[in-house]
Amino acid sequence: MKKLLLTLLMFSLPCAVFAQDEWKNDLRSKFLNNETIIMEINMRSFNSQDLDGDGFINEDLGEVRGTFVNGVERLDEIKNLGINTLHILPITPAGKLKALGTAGSLYAAADFKSLNKDLYDKNSKLTFEEQAKSFINEAHKRGIRIIVDIPACGSYDLFLQRPDLFVTTPSGEPILPSDWTDVRLLATGTEDKIDTNVYSLYKDFVKYMMSLGVDGIRADVAHCKTAAFWKELIAYSRSKDPEFMWLAEVSESWHDPISSYAVFTPYDKLLEAGFDGYYGSFFNIKDWKKADEFYSQISFTLSELNKFAPKRAVIGSFTTHDEVSPILLKGPVLSDMIIWLNATLPINSYFVDGFQTGDEYKYLMGNKSALNTNTDDDIYFTHKGKIDIFNLSRKPGGNNTYLKNDFILGNDVKKSLLPTLNEGNFTPLKTKNSKVFAYTVGNSDKRVLVIGNLNFNGNEKTTVIIPKYKKDTFLPIKVSQVPSIKHGKIQINLQPGEIVVLILD
Repeated sequence: MKKLLLTLLMFSLPCAVFAQDEWKNDLRSKFLNNETIIMEINMRSFNSQDLDGDGFINEDLGEVRGTFVNGVERLDEIKNLGINTLHILPITPAGKLKALGTAGSLYAAADFKSLNKDLYDKNSKLTFEEQAKSFINEAHKRGIRIIVDIPACGSYDLFLQRPDLFVTTPSGEPILPSDWTDVRLLATGTEDKIDTNVYSLYKDFVKYMMSLGVDGIRADVAHCKTAAFWKELIAYSRSKDPEFMWLAEVSESWHDPISSYAVFTPYDKLLEAGFDGYYGSFFNIKDWKKADEFYSQISFTLSELNKFAPKRAVIGSFTTHDEVSPILLKGPVLSDMIIWLNATLPINSYFVDGFQTGDEYKYLMGNKSALNTNTDDDIYFTHKGKIDIFNLSRKPGGNNTYLKNDFILGNDVKKSLLPTLNEGNFTPLKTKNSKVFAYTVGNSDKRVLVIGNLNFNGNEKTTVIIPKYKKDTFLPIKVSQVPSIKHGKIQINLQPGEIVVLILD
């Protein structure tokens, strides 16, 4: 059935022209219409070649780190997965002092005016900037848009060079935000007076990214800077390109600053400042036990978006590089659930490279001594179960073909259902089992029906009541067995963590 459905969907989708003589940025419009299907990637490992399987790159052994040049080789794969936007983790140079990992954390920015030399291919005839532009241009030819991450803090190296950019204690010591031992807190100023030094740094970075052809920015820990700071910076970018998109790393469930010395700007104030979207607290899915918890979060996030004019959007932040792989949390069924929630909710789909094949992000030599290092840390520091951002690491990947097939199918379904999702309403449905959620999204002509089991350890039976639905016919999209529908009621027995998707006409 999957192959037949996929074929039908492909014929039903409008033809897209991926190759253009000149790229015209449309990311902001796509994002605000929930059309982006985003994959987060680490350029240093995007297409690296780890020959001995230890998880890390040793160039003395002929292994190859990820670069802008060899990254082009994966773009057809990305396109075929249904991805139309790449979120590239920071490409700024990484700090080498008081560092984490043998290459330095991607978020410990040593400067904001150049590119990370780890991404340079010395065998290419192109200059470094030309290599970056070539990768972006090749992505654009395939209809893939580019978002680049801007770090929230600076490295210790940068502090030694430019202490004027940082918040310090009365004794002159820089501030370590939370437990991020490899970074120092950049100053931001107040709502009444922006710190001009840091603002100039960020403005030059945005100008630099736009010159490379980047289509938007993801602001790391956006809440640690003032709304006034972001408002001015976003306005600058929009004066150059009205379609330049801004995504804030902030969520409704975050209420505390990263340091007692830091400001805290809540998500609604950041959206008012001009951000196009943010992270709904969907990453809490790992903790949801009852349907009411699911309904509460989804309904709240979607209702918040309706408060803004012009409209704002949200990403399906069920899993990010800050979250442990869902495979390790609940097994592949949670990953499958995340695929179909992204596909059937009026949000922008969001995934991490490796998610599509069930990567557990295990690194054989993780947190062990390294023979060589480019920093003052000789340990392969890694976060267990998360994509590595501290070393020159292996390419993300896994061997779960079932997940990969569902990933492709889910993205195709999302594209075909988009008008229904955007025009319809999210409606939670009554079930007779608190561990089972059910909802519809749609209008009077067509609705998507989704039913999911939040018990990842056992089967759950339930009856789902669909108000005003009198027909007994439907189109199954994602089912293990066809359920029984009679007189607006569905009798269903769900496997652990199973999610079911149907179309009601």
